[in-house]
Amino acid sequence: MKTLPALLLLFLLVTACQTQKFDIVIRGGTVYDGSGSPGVARDVGINADTIAFIGDLSGATGKTEINAAGLAVAPGFINMLSWATETLIIDGKSQADIRQGVTLEVFGEGESMGPLNEDMKANMRAVMKRNPEWKFDIDWTTLNEYLESLQRRGVAPNVASFVGATTLRIHELGYANRLPNEEELNRMKALVKQAMEDGALGVGSSLIYAPANYSSTEELIALCKVAGEYGGMYITHMRSEGNNIYGAVNETIRIAREASLPAEIYHLKMAGRENWNKLDSVMALIDRANKSGAKITADMYTYIAGATGLDATMPPWVQEGGIKVWIKRLQDPKIRKQALDEMRKPSDKWENLLLMAGGPDRVLLLDFANDSLKRFIGKTLAEVSEIYGKSPEETAMDLVITDSTRVGTAYFMMSEENVKRQIALPYVSFCSDAGSPSAEGVFLKSSEHPRAYGNFARLLGKYVRDEKVIPLEEAIRKLTSLPASNLKIKKRGSLIPGYYADIAIFDAEKIQDHATFENPHQYSTGMVHVLVNGTPVLKDGEHTGAKPGRVVRGPGWKK
Repeated sequence: MKTLPALLLLFLLVTACQTQKFDIVIRGGTVYDGSGSPGVARDVGINADTIAFIGDLSGATGKTEINAAGLAVAPGFINMLSWATETLIIDGKSQADIRQGVTLEVFGEGESMGPLNEDMKANMRAVMKRNPEWKFDIDWTTLNEYLESLQRRGVAPNVASFVGATTLRIHELGYANRLPNEEELNRMKALVKQAMEDGALGVGSSLIYAPANYSSTEELIALCKVAGEYGGMYITHMRSEGNNIYGAVNETIRIAREASLPAEIYHLKMAGRENWNKLDSVMALIDRANKSGAKITADMYTYIAGATGLDATMPPWVQEGGIKVWIKRLQDPKIRKQALDEMRKPSDKWENLLLMAGGPDRVLLLDFANDSLKRFIGKTLAEVSEIYGKSPEETAMDLVITDSTRVGTAYFMMSEENVKRQIALPYVSFCSDAGSPSAEGVFLKSSEHPRAYGNFARLLGKYVRDEKVIPLEEAIRKLTSLPASNLKIKKRGSLIPGYYADIAIFDAEKIQDHATFENPHQYSTGMVHVLVNGTPVLKDGEHTGAKPGRVVRGPGWKK
């Protein structure tokens, strides 16, 4: 039998697809495949969880038909830094992010939800006891068991995670401010090995915070070498995003080189007005590293304010031992005075966000566990210190003592011009650095950084459509195939036949964020349909209630 010519085979394949029946047909949209190429008018055919065909399907039929005329059809977006680890347990619909097109939540900024030991589980239960509306069963020990627990409970988006260097340290050393001995380090490395074989994406760190900043560079290199052996990456909230940012970037590059793995900088920023002019030099450091054979990338959120806690206003040494010991120290007059003195003086030894923000009037209080303090949500530290009749530094201490938490806080530290310049960098993807709540129920009892509801829509609306910082096709690349490639995730991040059908369909002329610091619990609009693994989770702008999300595993996964 003679072989049919290639063109004839292609013709027969296309003809067959045109008359075929699909589970879902998306018709008439402008398809952006995630490569950075301009959109093209195409139809998309889906069978089960997979993209089956992209092209002309005018003669085909679908059990479900989606009219995408006038809409952009893109791969589902990847949130490179998500804190939906607990919000997805409380409400698996992930409404804040699904309504922006996010189909994959990536966890693990320093702290991951595993591996846990009994002391760590007890600490988690103690936190829940202080805030019982966020109570849930801890039915896992390893990171993989946590991710599988989410899938069993039912979640709308896919989920993946790095293993946290902070979590590994707490697992073996508790909150001690010292280096691990050889035996402890070997156990930490063994935990990395287990996590990588279970599908972790690599090692994540958060070196601004205690006890993470007790880690040495050499400790991190040792852990990352294990991740590198499995094809994983290192991702980091660096030791400094301000006064000592050059040293922090150089440390990141050193870890990547010596551990032989790629590295990514979490939420790239130049924090503090006096550091805004350092962007060019930081870009030059990254460019030189990449030209010399390293692979350094970054991600960011699209706001000039960051959000963390009041722990970022206090020296790390006072926090050693965990929250109970930290509070006890703050109540000791001698220790309190020493900490207050350090909080008021600029230092390159630790990152003081109160000083970097430029004063207490640029520090916004977002979240308390103690009901008596919830009246301060939405007020600045300056306003509350006036109510207390104390200095801002003393007020911060008193709030931590009363709330028995780090107290959720936003710091206004960045330059709008730098935000725009970073968006245009070819190696930068995007993250919310937030949970994915719903604008209802328990979530309304605390405030949020608006990035939880608006980060991705803000990129596509404000910075792409309105201000034309980058073209739409480039923004989609940076939301999809770029992070998927960096994470070495298979069959996601692009619209290609054979890939999983994670798809975001939106009106590029209407997509818009609405969340503000004054009223953060507002959904973005303009995202019309979202599919996760071929299942519609958003239809005509409303959540369907479906929870088809799966665990997405990294390159070291052993089935």
